[in-house]
Amino acid sequence: MLFNFIPKEFNFFDLFEKQVSYAVEAAAYFKELASTDGVNEKSLQKMRDIEHQGDDIAHSIIERLDKTFITPFDREDIHNLAKDLDDVVDMINTIVSRLMIYKLTGVNKNLVQFASTIEESVRALALAVKGMRSMKNTKSVSDACVEINRLENIGDSMRDKMLAELFEREKDPIAVIKWKEIYQDAETVLDVCEDVAHVVESILVKQA
Repeated sequence: MLFNFIPKEFNFFDLFEKQVSYAVEAAAYFKELASTDGVNEKSLQKMRDIEHQGDDIAHSIIERLDKTFITPFDREDIHNLAKDLDDVVDMINTIVSRLMIYKLTGVNKNLVQFASTIEESVRALALAVKGMRSMKNTKSVSDACVEINRLENIGDSMRDKMLAELFEREKDPIAVIKWKEIYQDAETVLDVCEDVAHVVESILVKQA
């Protein structure tokens, strides 16, 4: 299979698995932060460090893509997969940054729910990416992608419900603006996870 025709020094699967591990780390840390009393400089820096490590891996993938002739799947798909995985971590980092900028403190049950759903989706993403090493894992990869799509649909419903609740109960217009953006950004993370799943599904179809 084409999945195995790649020199060891350009093992894209190792790089993708490393990249998705940073997404898992970012999602898990975001869930932890959502359950605590706000973001501080230390926690923000930790998230930025994770984001920078993810950026480095994404850059390595693109750089190696330019230097190798034989790739495990389409070059465009490699590029898209690296970009979309990077976007997942970037978006989580953006939410954490805004929580601090907006000085949003205390535990928000809606954000905790979103953070938990995001972590579930990113962990499913990791299963899909790791399963791509072998065509024997097609079923498990497909199942993971279906789960990511399911969680994205849940995210849509959560966002709409939370926004409706926010507009009804919150009297401070500035607070409405802040939380509206946070909820929309959180749902965007799930959208990007679904984008990654679509790339993976496209790769499976082409390799079948």
